[in-house]
Amino acid sequence: MTQASKLHTPRRRINRQWLFAYALLAPTLLLIFIFNVWPLVYSAYLSLQQYSLLFPIRRFVGLENYRFLFEDPEFIAALGRTLYFVVVSLALETTIGLAVALVLNERFFGRGLVRTIVLLPWAIPTIVNGVLWRWIYQPNFGALNGLLWQLGIIDEYVHWLGEPWRAMNMVILADAWHMIPFYTLMFLAGLQGIPDSLHEAARVDGAGWFRRFWHITLPLLRPILLVILVIRTIETFRVFDIIYALTRGGPGGGTTVVGYYAYEQAFSFADFGMGSAASMVITLSVLVLAVLYVKLLYRDELLH
Repeated sequence: MTQASKLHTPRRRINRQWLFAYALLAPTLLLIFIFNVWPLVYSAYLSLQQYSLLFPIRRFVGLENYRFLFEDPEFIAALGRTLYFVVVSLALETTIGLAVALVLNERFFGRGLVRTIVLLPWAIPTIVNGVLWRWIYQPNFGALNGLLWQLGIIDEYVHWLGEPWRAMNMVILADAWHMIPFYTLMFLAGLQGIPDSLHEAARVDGAGWFRRFWHITLPLLRPILLVILVIRTIETFRVFDIIYALTRGGPGGGTTVVGYYAYEQAFSFADFGMGSAASMVITLSVLVLAVLYVKLLYRDELLH
């Protein structure tokens, strides 16, 4: 065997290994392209078209759909409601989830059973959760009105979803009940990784519970917190299913967020160009937020 053939043999072997690896990955990559990449590309293409089932002519309009979106008061209002939903949901769910995780991290009788019960709401599908809470909020025979009336907190039954501002907050409450177990699980996993020796040393130095929490627990939970914020900011910004199940965007558009606005444009008004443009605004906003959070995560790693 010549020297040249000896050199080419390992290279051929490596090439065959790469070809075999790509052959194994090809079905998965094809599915990713069909179900993720292609719909995104096609939606971006439709967002640049005047494409409505009410008008037979389909033509390229460039960024005209986006210009109309940001001149539409309903879309601006939907964007504001979306931001309100994101901020309030994240604040409420993060606070309660961390508090529950701190309690479940302590040793007490029946802790395993309590942990299991706490995680049950997260197992319920979101659309089912929305239907469940619609029955709870029912103004005539709903469980919430019945409970509050028996406790003497209210004198008459309340139409919880009858006013825009109240309805939005009731939707946030229903979403929080569903998602707090996720926060609890993530924070609990982070708490399990904090060495007890750190708390013992701080306790010996005279640090109270709050000082140990503020200077030990919270800083060490920062990576977990950032991961939660990445995931949940993306999910809350594109919220649709619980809005659809609970309020259908009402009353008076008071719970119409950007995701529901896009749904109405595409499937209620048959304007697929506008619906695609609204969905692309969600996609681009989520992409920007994801990049910012990733930068925060990497900066956190570099600082530590």
